[in-house]
Amino acid sequence: MTRTIQRAFRFTVTALAAATLLAACGTTPPPPQATLSVPTAYQEAEAAQARWKTAQPAEAQPRGEWWRAFGDAQLNALQQQAEAGNPGLVAAAARVKAARALLGNAEAERSPQVNVQAGATRQRIAAAQLGTGANNDTRFPPATIWQARVGASYEVDLFGRVANGVKAAESDAQAVEAAQRSVQLALQADVAQAYFTLRTLDAEVDLLTRTLASREQTLGLIQKRRNAGEVSDLDLSRAQADRAGTQAELQGLQGQRQRAEHALAMLLGKTPADFKLAPQPLTAEQAMPQVPAGLPSALLERRPDVAAAQARMMAANARLGQTRSALFPALVLTAQGGQASSELQDLFALNARTWLVSAVFNLPIIDGGRNKAAIARAEAGLEESVADYRQSVLQAFGDVEGQLASLGSARAQAQSVDEALAAAQRAASLADKRYRAGEDSYLSLLDTQRSLLGTERQAMQLRGAWASQTVGLVRALGGGW
Repeated sequence: MTRTIQRAFRFTVTALAAATLLAACGTTPPPPQATLSVPTAYQEAEAAQARWKTAQPAEAQPRGEWWRAFGDAQLNALQQQAEAGNPGLVAAAARVKAARALLGNAEAERSPQVNVQAGATRQRIAAAQLGTGANNDTRFPPATIWQARVGASYEVDLFGRVANGVKAAESDAQAVEAAQRSVQLALQADVAQAYFTLRTLDAEVDLLTRTLASREQTLGLIQKRRNAGEVSDLDLSRAQADRAGTQAELQGLQGQRQRAEHALAMLLGKTPADFKLAPQPLTAEQAMPQVPAGLPSALLERRPDVAAAQARMMAANARLGQTRSALFPALVLTAQGGQASSELQDLFALNARTWLVSAVFNLPIIDGGRNKAAIARAEAGLEESVADYRQSVLQAFGDVEGQLASLGSARAQAQSVDEALAAAQRAASLADKRYRAGEDSYLSLLDTQRSLLGTERQAMQLRGAWASQTVGLVRALGGGW
């Protein structure tokens, strides 16, 4: 028995030495190279930073909780509620847990597998099984075999099958974690944009409420002048129509406000019936941070969707190496040792010992082209992941340039609207004085009032768009600066 163990040990050592020599023949392809042309500066950055009102630079602001740069306590509270209650964010966190569990499962293949078995087997052996002939009438009584043994197995990773599997699982986990950060960033941006949309609607509702009160006062004045015979029924009808039209616009805005509030409630993980936000008009005093775009090369490190695409590309590369290793031999070392006896009381006797040591090479010879087809599929998956990564990078640069262009356009538009608003306010004041003095018609007054109302609403909507586009730029930059 000693010689047998020595021969088995020498065979095992020889197999391990051969495995060490063969390990140099790696099957993992080199890291994929996605040909990309990264600009040195953003085309729209200069236009986005020029011609704008005084803004607070965001360099010194918290980079993780970027929304704090707006200095809005209500927005900070809403972000906390969304972080705690949004179902989509909870689902993304669960996917991260699952990916980490799969990584642990892959890493387990690097370690020897050890198991303990204990039990009893009862069987009856036929004469033919012992090779004594089918006509032998010797009868063998049933026998019970009691066993207790420990087994171990280990796959020597000659061609990187296990290592590539672990690399693929690690990259998958990184991709899922990056996807979670992308979901989180999208939720934060959606909450901020929905909040500023709601506050913009509050400002418009407040404006139309005050406008409606003014229209009612004007209607009362015209009614008195009509009773005194100073104006015609035409002026009275126009004032009544203008009041009704203003009221209809106000009712429509109130409906939009309710829908915007419901949408914000859903982002927070609440039903619309359980959420109510008090009106808070967006004013010109709202802090609007000036978000620096930074260098284009840094964008690839900040965007979580780009990081996820890159991790998926590396996972596809590792899976290609894992698939290629199936063409080469696999070496599995197995060892078992324990006790076996027909009597339970003799199970741990010296003569009941049993052991087994084996080293088995498994090399596929004919598989009908299955392995080659699997390799072709893995290569196609790698090509797809490289293309997806390049598309993610292009999309990232496109998003940033688009947001910078929108901000630049809004800043130029803001200057023109400010000038138009000042002129419309002067015109409305003069028209009101002239009408009350009887120097001009009500139609002229009505035109100037409508023009003023439209310009005021445009200024409010532009202020809301400014806030929303600032949030959009932060999102396009990956949530930091």
